[in-house]
Amino acid sequence: MDVTQSRNNLSVISKNGIGFLLSAVVIWAIITIIFLQPIEIHSKNIYMLFSTGLMFPLSVGMSALIKADWRLKNNPLGNLGLYLNLAQLIYFPILFWGIIKSPNDAIVFFAIITGAHFFPYGWFYNAKPFYVMAPVISVAIMGLGLYLNGDNLWVIPLSMTLLLLLLISWLSIDYKKKAGKE
Repeated sequence: MDVTQSRNNLSVISKNGIGFLLSAVVIWAIITIIFLQPIEIHSKNIYMLFSTGLMFPLSVGMSALIKADWRLKNNPLGNLGLYLNLAQLIYFPILFWGIIKSPNDAIVFFAIITGAHFFPYGWFYNAKPFYVMAPVISVAIMGLGLYLNGDNLWVIPLSMTLLLLLLISWLSIDYKKKAGKE
């Protein structure tokens, strides 16, 4: 099996990682609710970090629900997906810096990191939506972050939720084409 076949196989078997993205939608919706609460920004940021602990269990459940195999044991590129996801953690010092030095901007840093980390999945799943939406999410969130004041920070996670839903929709179309389910 050549690399392109492996990537297309990954795309179909794991349904372009949509199970993980659905989990991200739930988490960003939770973060939106957190940022709508009348509590101090430091608490919001801590609750935001805690909410990310739901990612893996939700992803396993969502993947099972949509019948996507995320383990990919029989594909030579299977472990690469794990490494690509773990690479996002390398950017967390930026987030921690934001929480400490610029607490109102931490949500912007987190959303940009999240959006930007999707870019290599374009290659991994041979899926153009990741290539397009990673910079779109990052730039859109940066623009919102520059425009908003501290009172309306809930717009950032709400925007992430909506942009993730757009990415999922586009990836679903890509998956159906590759799986021959049009």
